[in-house]
Amino acid sequence: MSKYVLITGATSGFGEACARIFAQKNWNLIITGRREDRLNLLKSELTTEFNIDVISKVFDVRNLDEVNNAFQSLGEEVQNSLEILINNAGLAVGRGPLEDGVVDDWERMIDTNIKGLLYVSKAIIPILKSNKKGHIFNIAKY
Repeated sequence: MSKYVLITGATSGFGEACARIFAQKNWNLIITGRREDRLNLLKSELTTEFNIDVISKVFDVRNLDEVNNAFQSLGEEVQNSLEILINNAGLAVGRGPLEDGVVDDWERMIDTNIKGLLYVSKAIIPILKSNKKGHIFNIAKY
């Protein structure tokens, strides 16, 4: 049976690097992000170079409905083969002095880095439990 790793925030940085490393190790991928053009490019590169299955899902982790819709549309075979979740989607804004902080920056960062991680985890944990195997890696950047 094929094995899959799901990587959020795969359009750049750590997420993209994780996708490349897992592809080299012959893992099939579910890559997610907000930038469809970058996901499509990465998907094309990895499927061509490594002959693996790459599923791309374009959505914003801050939107619970988008998260749920993205993962409900995965086929049963893919869900049964999912073994790893890498919660990587995130951003850092509003890093200046607190008194100069922009509340909208804080809200966006909290929604992405905390709520997004929780929304994706909530959607994926039942799949991993059903498979009776799985690992979750939460990547924090600062």
